[in-house]
Amino acid sequence: MPEAPKQLQVVGGDKNVSDKNNKALEFIEDVTSQADEIQKRVLAEILSRNAHVEYLSRYGLNGRTDRESFKKLVPVVVYEDLQPDIHRIANGDKSPILCSQPITEFLTSSGTSGGERKLMPTIDEEMERRSLLYSLLMPVMDQFVSGLDKGKGMYFLFVKSEAKTPGGLLARPVLTSYYKSRHFKERPHDPYNVYTSPNETILCQDSYQSMYSQLLCGLLQNKEVLRVGAVFASGFIRAIRFLEKNWTNLCGDIRTGVLNAQITDPGVREAMMKILHPNSKLSDFIEEECKKDSWKGIITRLWPNAKYIEVIVTGTMSQYIPILDFYSNGLPLVCTMYASSECYFGVNLQPLAKPSEVSYTLIPTMAYFEFLPIHRNNGVSDAIALPDSLYEKEQNELVDLVNVKLGQEYELVVTTYAGLYRYRVGDVLRVAGFKNKVPQFNFICRKNVVLSIDADKTDEVELQNAVRNAVNHLEPFGATLIEYTSYADTSTVPGHYVVFWELRVGSTPVPPSVFEDCCLAIEESLNSVYRQGRVSDKSIGPLEIKIVETGTFDKLMDYALSRGASINQYKTPRCVKYAPIVELLNSRIISSYLSPKCPKWAPGHKQWNSQI
Repeated sequence: MPEAPKQLQVVGGDKNVSDKNNKALEFIEDVTSQADEIQKRVLAEILSRNAHVEYLSRYGLNGRTDRESFKKLVPVVVYEDLQPDIHRIANGDKSPILCSQPITEFLTSSGTSGGERKLMPTIDEEMERRSLLYSLLMPVMDQFVSGLDKGKGMYFLFVKSEAKTPGGLLARPVLTSYYKSRHFKERPHDPYNVYTSPNETILCQDSYQSMYSQLLCGLLQNKEVLRVGAVFASGFIRAIRFLEKNWTNLCGDIRTGVLNAQITDPGVREAMMKILHPNSKLSDFIEEECKKDSWKGIITRLWPNAKYIEVIVTGTMSQYIPILDFYSNGLPLVCTMYASSECYFGVNLQPLAKPSEVSYTLIPTMAYFEFLPIHRNNGVSDAIALPDSLYEKEQNELVDLVNVKLGQEYELVVTTYAGLYRYRVGDVLRVAGFKNKVPQFNFICRKNVVLSIDADKTDEVELQNAVRNAVNHLEPFGATLIEYTSYADTSTVPGHYVVFWELRVGSTPVPPSVFEDCCLAIEESLNSVYRQGRVSDKSIGPLEIKIVETGTFDKLMDYALSRGASINQYKTPRCVKYAPIVELLNSRIISSYLSPKCPKWAPGHKQWNSQI
């Protein structure tokens, strides 16, 4: 067996930058050339370390580390299968249940289970793997965009609320964990990774103060900014909208050199005063640009040296591409990496590819990867069908990383160092090509998700239960719900959920306030990720119910049949994305109502106690 490539050593200092970049590219070349050998080693290493954990012992693996025994004895699982074990760990059981190393914290997945965040176990050394993947991004980008070491990146990065499980372990989003780690806070100087935002502004818990100060930093250093971005496209657009609302205050700060009194965080104030000095010329320039009637191209106008926008625009985030193009005059949209709470997976080796052509190369050292083949159900129209009706699992055995087929779609299954074994991630991927022996995947969708605006993911069952709860408000008036569907409306900032209702009305008119109560009832029934976006992050706008004319859903079926759907297989889609269908629904609106206030959401440990 060839010697496995050593984990990449990240070095700092300008003198070593070129050498570091070359080593990163060599690492990618090595691991993609020896993919299957490395995958065998990774699996053997995971199984050897965890030979005596309770979970593997249940299935009679008895210390075996070969791939054949693993596949024969260990089942493929979803989160619900692991919940009893995860609950034990969360409640303080320190025995080796899933992993021989101590579970140091839980990473909260934006995917939901039973209406709440999933808890993904992690161990200390996983931070090294995440840091490794981050260290590959700029060496790859440097091949396509020159001079990135001569300026700065303006990125809008935020921490989110943390909770503690009853057993005392932190539960927080993976990026919050990373930003609060020494790997981020004490990172060595790298001219390719200099940000306009000081750490204090990123780590500020107050979302308003964090956004304000990060925007101010970006404006103060506008000529030095060579790249801009956020994690999700929705987050970057939210920053631009924040600028639209607050540019006069920001200009005032720049003109006077005095930080707005609303910024009260001591660490942020101290960091800002190091770079904030009176600059009337810059303030005049920003004011002149922001006062113009159109904000088309505002990004390239305020940050004239920006070369690209780095945001996730694959999957549900693709809905934001038109507005990003509007604000940036068509700057390249770059997706650099593919990761989740369960595991960091891979990188985009062609970062300037069009969003529709983005593919990710999985790094074989990150975890052990398997793939569950799936196929489209051709009897249902792609235009209006739901993810559940688009895909059917094939009964084939899972295939390994090097055995996937070009053009085939798969659900990703991972085995991690932190205690997940043959875990179905829920992502649907399509093989787009190969880098040496490693496949490159297009991200198609998140399985079962029907609605998403930001980090939220709402599935069909959850939406159905929420609508059922809301419809109870109509009973006193004799009104009943005939049909419904939904739509993620991103024409507003922030975007919001729209639910179309066709009703059979009773003898008593339904007051507008009752429909507003229905909006709130749906929101109250949705998961904590959605409610946090509404209440704390302000990344999601009020939910809207649109009442449509009688017969509207018959028209919707007629349209589907005209496009080739089978009348025997047709069912009303619970989410629509196809523009002509949205237009059809909007053309038949009788009235619309918005949620009158935010739903309940409480940060902290209460949600974990109720869940565990």
